[in-house]
Amino acid sequence: MSMVLTLILVVQMLSALAMIGLILIQHGKGADMGAAFGSGGSGSLFGATGGANFLSRTTAVLAAVFFVCTLLLAYFSNVRPTAPSGSVLEGAAVTAPAAPVDSSTAAQIPGNAPAAKPDNSVPPAPAK
Repeated sequence: MSMVLTLILVVQMLSALAMIGLILIQHGKGADMGAAFGSGGSGSLFGATGGANFLSRTTAVLAAVFFVCTLLLAYFSNVRPTAPSGSVLEGAAVTAPAAPVDSSTAAQIPGNAPAAKPDNSVPPAPAK
């Protein structure tokens, strides 16, 4: 099933990239508007408006492929295997028990830390 999802995702991405490229290549209907006012040889206000040319038909086909791939990915993402459903916490990792705490009375007194090793350095000279 993972291979099918990967294949559909690759087809969707390629169709999206191709569709972006084809849309950027095409001229809009307003691109020939300046040609109607003397700057080009267009015969009408919006240029030749014949049937759909190769670029627009290819864009429509790629849009349909993209749409179908999107629907298939949405369908396959909601298909659940027949595994039993349960709580999310059932699969949670078991934590290790906490370290033992020293419960002696000496450990409970604030500031009662173990004594540090004696410092063998030379004491500072007294100020005069």
